[in-house]
Amino acid sequence: MTREHSRSPQRPRASEDSAHSPAEPAEPRGATLADWLEGARPRTWPNAVAPVLVGTAAAGLGGGAVWWQALLALLVAWSFIVGVNYANDYSDGIRGTDDDRVGPLRLVGSGLVRPATVKRAAFAFLGLGGLAGLVLSATSAPWLIVVGVLCILAAWFYTGGRSPYGYRGLGEVAVFVFFGLVAVIGTQYTQLGTVTWYAVVAAVAVGSFSSAVNLTNNLRDIPSDTESGKVTLAVRLGDSRTRGLHAVLELLVPLVATLALIPATPWALLGLLAMPVAWRANAPVRARATGAGLIPALTTAGMAMLAWSVLVSAGMLISAP
Repeated sequence: MTREHSRSPQRPRASEDSAHSPAEPAEPRGATLADWLEGARPRTWPNAVAPVLVGTAAAGLGGGAVWWQALLALLVAWSFIVGVNYANDYSDGIRGTDDDRVGPLRLVGSGLVRPATVKRAAFAFLGLGGLAGLVLSATSAPWLIVVGVLCILAAWFYTGGRSPYGYRGLGEVAVFVFFGLVAVIGTQYTQLGTVTWYAVVAAVAVGSFSSAVNLTNNLRDIPSDTESGKVTLAVRLGDSRTRGLHAVLELLVPLVATLALIPATPWALLGLLAMPVAWRANAPVRARATGAGLIPALTTAGMAMLAWSVLVSAGMLISAP
């Protein structure tokens, strides 16, 4: 998840125990609404918008877009991504992995907010997404409740729990699955009642874009993650191979997916107009930028994903019956 700004101020490692210490104030320094908004990482929100947009357009191409269900799906995706971001802030903060990190404000790592408060915020947004998901499932397919539960568990255990899978190099895999395949295909299914091949192809592209954003973030954090013992995929692969994988995820997979969508609608070629933005997002990675030098890649990668999603969705809707 993106962390775009300056280093968090140095402070003693947070913990749940210290959060409840009588000597510590209810809120260590006091966070403003702007701080909470930054902690929610708005630049990651395209990861919620893009799959719902593409899934809805794919449903429209199949003749079954339902806009109120699309809005419910958007609420689910947005709530989950904010919940993931707060959960990540909490879990990394109490482990001390945010004590010396390049990125946006970290609520726990900066000492602005008690860990328990950020944890409650994470649960609140995950709960909101769960409630919206219950309504969406009840109006489409009740078995999707199981998928929703898996999404909530994946959100929490990304960096939470005793053995978070994000610390074992599986973060990008989870992003690809849940913010690509599950989000796009699930959106189409709730509206159309079936899954089409072109939704799967589009889901692969969206998941690839999303994974590239996460990979860029972890590429930037290789030094601090290595020092703190956080074994991300970037740490496992090393600097050079991570940069090569980024090119595959940001450029090659979306390009191939765009061409593969032509049999569904030639208007899918509109997606090629987003490739220069993806090329620009990959530029700092190609140039072997490090640290704060990778922040433009994070920002532009989200723009590339959103641009591709808007353009391909427009192409699908143009061809919709």
